[in-house]
Amino acid sequence: MEKRTAEILHEFGPYPEVECVHGVTYDGSHVWLAAGKAMHAIAPSSGEVTRTVDVSADAGTAFDGRYLYQIAEGRIHKIDPASGHVVETIPAPGEGDDSGLAWSEGSLWVGQHHSRKIHQVDPETGAILQTLESDRMVTGVTWVDGEFWHGTWENDKSDVRQIDPRTGQVLMQIEMPEGSGVSGLESNGSDQFYCGGGRSGTIRVIRRPRLAPDSR
Repeated sequence: MEKRTAEILHEFGPYPEVECVHGVTYDGSHVWLAAGKAMHAIAPSSGEVTRTVDVSADAGTAFDGRYLYQIAEGRIHKIDPASGHVVETIPAPGEGDDSGLAWSEGSLWVGQHHSRKIHQVDPETGAILQTLESDRMVTGVTWVDGEFWHGTWENDKSDVRQIDPRTGQVLMQIEMPEGSGVSGLESNGSDQFYCGGGRSGTIRVIRRPRLAPDSR
């Protein structure tokens, strides 16, 4: 396993209307953050809030190329971003212990915080298709270029990990600076991660490192 120190490139916020960042996703134009009673769209160039959707949003957030997905009170809501309306709802696997949320190739991936698990979930039914185990509390989850990453936050320490999506083996660990936790995680599709900062009300942008060829 490779260990790195997080390179923080930018920090957005804190936002007066955001008491806690619960989840983060990226739709190709805006970063969305879940803030408990609403989702806010943020311009990644400036950090400015450009839109707010009033919907319960107390855990992970994802985007499938057309719809937003938002965990709220033990459910996963599928949301039309144009109207802000919930179009479908499925049960979340953690029944209230759910944390991160990601979309990849037709499946949702759901982190479970205290249970230290990540589930692959059928987005139509909520059925669990696969489960990966972690040795730390899981926060945000994301996929980029076939790589699977998740955040951890436990005992005032936080990191971002690349794992083998078949076994859960940790391939790389990016340690966050003291006092900066990761509550939500999303990739920009390239070389950066958006990391929700929990009750700091911020989003930190860190560089996405690459594994050395002999580490794979």
